[in-house]
This record gives sequence, C-alpha cells and structure tokens, in this order.
Amino acid sequence: MQVTTKDGIEYGRDHIQILNKYGRPNIGTTNFGLFSQTSNSISVTATTVETTVIDGGVGTLSVPANGFQVGDSFSAVLSGIISSANNETIRIKVKSGSIILGDSGLISLPTTTNKHWDLQIHFTVRSIGGPGVAQIMTSGALTYSKNSSNAFEGQDFSSLNNTTFDTTIPNTIDITVQWGSSNASNSIYSQIFILNKIY
Repeated sequence: MQVTTKDGIEYGRDHIQILNKYGRPNIGTTNFGLFSQTSNSISVTATTVETTVIDGGVGTLSVPANGFQVGDSFSAVLSGIISSANNETIRIKVKSGSIILGDSGLISLPTTTNKHWDLQIHFTVRSIGGPGVAQIMTSGALTYSKNSSNAFEGQDFSSLNNTTFDTTIPNTIDITVQWGSSNASNSIYSQIFILNKIY
C-alpha cells in the first residue's frame, strides 16, 4: 500500500494514522469514525411513542457477536432542533435492540421553540460475555437553550448495565426519545449523529 505523509498524518488507502513529532505512530491512538448521519432524522412530534432520533448515513452502527473487547470505548455526538411546552418531560435511551445501555430518566424541559440541542454520550465495555457477566458503563449529557433569556440548560446521566448487556450476540446501537405527553408543542429531531470508537 502506498503511503504519503502530510502535516504529521500518514495517509493510506486503508487507514489514517496520527504521527508524533518524531514521525512515529502515536501508540494508543485508535480514534476512528464508525458512523455519520447524512440527513435529518424524522421529527418526533406530539407523541408518547418511543422513537429513534437516528437516520441513515455512512458506516455502521453494529458490532458482531463476540466483537467487543474489554476496554472498548465509544463516543457519540448528536445535535438538532427541539421545541417543548413548559414543564414537559422527555426521556432519552441508549439501546441495543431492546437492551437499555443508558437511560437519562425523565428530563423536565422549559418552554423551547426551535432551539438547538446537543447530546454527548460515552460508553465503555468493562467486561465481555453473556447477560450477568458482560458490563457496559454509559454516561451522557443533554444541553439545550430555552426561550427565556436564551440561556443554556441541561442534564447529565450515567448507567451501568451488568445484567442484560450481552457481547455474545450482535449489538446495534440506537438512540431513542420519548415524550411524557402528546402535547402538539413537543417536537425533536437530530441533524447530526456521529459515532466514534475512541479506544
């Protein structure tokens, strides 16, 4: 494979490798993209049905059976537009099929009208195996701006799944939202979703 270097980055057909100032690979640098959404998700509006906020894109959201290793770590970034009536609630879940990997619980929102939101998620595989043996730790932080003073607000969460997570089966990540009521003012959709493996 032919390789060229430019600005400390080694470019090849099959990989990009960050080089240090001595021209050697940075040991432990494994950050690479897995999935990038290329269109807006559907708008989850005036419904209490749990619905994905991920749309189509390039790459993969799946890890095959026995594809995880201890220490595998991932980062997901989502952003989009949200509207909500005052004191409405929303719940965000990070899932693989029906298995919940992370759960924000109920988040009470102020009045928002076509405001930006941002969600940062990190998760690390602590152990591998079947249910009751495998463990995954997930943390997240949701931020958004509200109508009043256009100020930023948010909520963070963390969850350890050491009961139903299973690395012996295929896992496909999903991010879902669920409104607490079907108020017509409640709507949310994503414009960006990027999934990276960071270790």
